[in-house]
Amino acid sequence: MKYHYSEVYADQSARARFAALTDRLCAMGHRPEEVRYFTAPGRTELCGNHTDHQHGLVLAGSVDVDTIAAVAENGSGKLRFFSEGFPAAVLSLDPRENEAAPGSAAALVAGMIAMFAPMAPLRGLDLCVSSTVLPGSGLSSSASVEVLLGEIFNEWYGLGLSAVELAKLGQRVENEYFGKPCGLLDQAACAVGGVSWMDFRDPAAPVVEKLTLDPEQHGYALFLVSCGADHADLTDEYAAIPAELKRISAFFGVDNLRDVDEDAFYASLGALRAACGDRAVLRAMHVFDENRRVLQMREAVLTDNFDRFLAVVRASGLSSWRLLQNISPRGSLTQPMALTLAVMEKVLGGRGACRVHGGGFAGTAQAFVPLDAADAFAAAVEDLLPTAACQRRRLRAVGAAEVLV
Repeated sequence: MKYHYSEVYADQSARARFAALTDRLCAMGHRPEEVRYFTAPGRTELCGNHTDHQHGLVLAGSVDVDTIAAVAENGSGKLRFFSEGFPAAVLSLDPRENEAAPGSAAALVAGMIAMFAPMAPLRGLDLCVSSTVLPGSGLSSSASVEVLLGEIFNEWYGLGLSAVELAKLGQRVENEYFGKPCGLLDQAACAVGGVSWMDFRDPAAPVVEKLTLDPEQHGYALFLVSCGADHADLTDEYAAIPAELKRISAFFGVDNLRDVDEDAFYASLGALRAACGDRAVLRAMHVFDENRRVLQMREAVLTDNFDRFLAVVRASGLSSWRLLQNISPRGSLTQPMALTLAVMEKVLGGRGACRVHGGGFAGTAQAFVPLDAADAFAAAVEDLLPTAACQRRRLRAVGAAEVLV
């Protein structure tokens, strides 16, 4: 998709970012008229914590931070990737020739080359990239890069792939090349843009419905609060959640919780505890309830009932803490997410709502704060938690796209 700059950005700050990337390309010998521009946002999950990998329901929104690229053809058989803060990566357009360490930016590029090489005769490109979706922030920085690269290839070669198709390719890269287990939520939210209700009953063909939501029209600001801890070393904690839920579904002879009859689940609690453990059972209870909450939140958005929306945010956050247990790493005295949420609740004083979002354990929490308390909220949280960082964000209507500047 192509959008004019003003359709994507509310102010002129991104122009300076695009201009800086253009300058880098020109320093390599490219002319400004050769350059094309692309964007892919970060995302926040509004409801549906750890439901996507169980073929469940999610409500998510893209936000006004993004990964951008300035791109020009280089006349070679190489894709040269220059990203601020990361080593340059020069990769072959023949995926068999590429090697990249899992977890690296080069792995994302190598993976997307492998996805698109069978679809089109790829040509050498120079990509200069900048991102305000910070790694470890919980806003899906890797998914933002994946769908950005996918959209570049999609538009450059006129492939006509849908946003959901790009998301599926990005998920494969995340799993197979980047080395991180995940469902489709992150990539789909970044690719589709706006507020999206998603049903992953069939992950090969998810149902996506775009909705309209602006919390500020209801008197609330959206805050994303980084707890100041990196989640890079928590892969085992994240992987344990789908693994334990897999044990529950396997007990019933199916592949995921969406296909488990909830009445049968509760009728089998004794046997499930013995076979799978109590924590797996509690996590499954969260998923059953969370799918219902997504439907409740969708209805609240459709009926413009923001009080109901906030009530679902609170219930989702409490369930993640009590049942899903993705707030505090096992056996650790360091609990940055738990402390961040406790401080946020204290500062809110019963107003608004807050919850964990995304994988949990570290990364970012989410809050809806009354507009008249927004500045005080940010100041109080950062005063009580000097390692935390409050970002006031807005939901963004546009997903991965080419930008006409």
